[in-house]
Amino acid sequence: MADIKFEIKEIIGVLSQSAKGWTKELSLVSWNDKDPKYDIREWSPDHSKMSKGVTISKEESKKLRDLLNGVNL
Repeated sequence: MADIKFEIKEIIGVLSQSAKGWTKELSLVSWNDKDPKYDIREWSPDHSKMSKGVTISKEESKKLRDLLNGVNL
């Protein structure tokens, strides 16, 4: 399997942290030299390893924001 190239452009915020130090983060990440997208996934403390996650475009991020604004938390 080919290596996946990534560059974390910005860590927007940490959503949670596990007992082992992994953090679930909202970040702006460039995958394989493409335009950065919003990304939610867990990262190891040194950001060298990651879990499966969700990557969404700017338009999808806006829709998610609107949907969450309508949820009564």
